[in-house]
Amino acid sequence: MTGTTMGSAAEERIGFGIGCALVGLFGMAVMDACAKFLGAGYAISQVILARNGIGALAILAFVLLSGAGLACLKPRRPGLLVLRTVVNLGAAFLFFTGLRYLPLADAFAIAFAAPLFITALSVPVLGEQVGLRRWAAVLVGFVGVMVVVQPGTASFRIEALLPLGAALSYALAMLIGRRMTRDMPTAAIMFWPSLGAVAVTLVMMPLQWQTPSLPDAGLFVFMGIIGTGGMALITQGYRHAPAAVIAPFDYSVLIWGVILGWVIWQEIPSSNVWAGATILVASGLYILHRETRKPKPLQPVPAPVGPTS
Repeated sequence: MTGTTMGSAAEERIGFGIGCALVGLFGMAVMDACAKFLGAGYAISQVILARNGIGALAILAFVLLSGAGLACLKPRRPGLLVLRTVVNLGAAFLFFTGLRYLPLADAFAIAFAAPLFITALSVPVLGEQVGLRRWAAVLVGFVGVMVVVQPGTASFRIEALLPLGAALSYALAMLIGRRMTRDMPTAAIMFWPSLGAVAVTLVMMPLQWQTPSLPDAGLFVFMGIIGTGGMALITQGYRHAPAAVIAPFDYSVLIWGVILGWVIWQEIPSSNVWAGATILVASGLYILHRETRKPKPLQPVPAPVGPTS
């Protein structure tokens, strides 16, 4: 009876974790849809300011309310903090700019190159070993990227390189963050880059600020809240269930991208996007499978909407 009860409790905890992750991923997809909508009429810097400003305030409020104290936000490794801020901000600018020109699902599909970049860059950045099978999966994944982007064809759009660049920047930010976890709490690793993004975008506001209408102002606030809440729920998901269980659900963002793109902008992904996304998902899942077989698996990587987080 005891074993059955414990097993049931574990299953409930894992189910709760999956539920948190799915709701959080939906929230992140909605945030990106808001960014796409607002980015059509406002400067990208203003969109990033709203996203990171509310995010930084939320992290600060959590730290104070949890009783952890401001000491947990003490910055360490300032060089890495500045570097992570720069690449994080670059990822956000590239991804949000890409959303201006590309269908939502297309941008999401291309951004799923991030796990491939993380695997490839973990060798020079972290000194990790990547086996032949994972290298093969990375190469197959990049074939999927090429299928979506279609370089050298009449269908190629230069704007498709924006989410690809965002995926690369995001991968670098994640790898830098993993190095910093040895010395700093997660809250500090998230807080300072957000605050840095606020500082940089505030400098741009005298030239780029546009006073939003009341509905748009509400949408800016909603975007910041749902993005921050989404990341919090994804974090809870990884806390209550193993990474190997949660990570595959990251790809649910593609489904939300298709649905939101169709409902809001009547966007329908082309056949090459479906084909490339399928290859990307398959290679990403295989890499995840190989990671979980290692004695010391990599830290989980949130969905590639992460460039905007």
